[in-house]
Amino acid sequence: MIALPVISAGILLPEATLHSDFFAILAAFVAINTVMYAALAIAKIVPMVHLGDLVPGRRRRSETRSIHPETSPDIPDAPST
Repeated sequence: MIALPVISAGILLPEATLHSDFFAILAAFVAINTVMYAALAIAKIVPMVHLGDLVPGRRRRSETRSIHPETSPDIPDAPST
């Protein structure tokens, strides 16, 4: 059986590369990018919240403006003949 030498540094890159400033900046960029993509994916899954539905205001009409007026339960419909 052939004995493989023990690698105390990284498996793919030498130890000097892993401790360089460029590698640290690259690792920070990848981390921020991963967090941003995760946040965007979660934002697409969560249903949209409309702030107008949560805040009461004067945006509702007091009466309908439809061509088909709503009937009130107090007033019976006119009989159709």
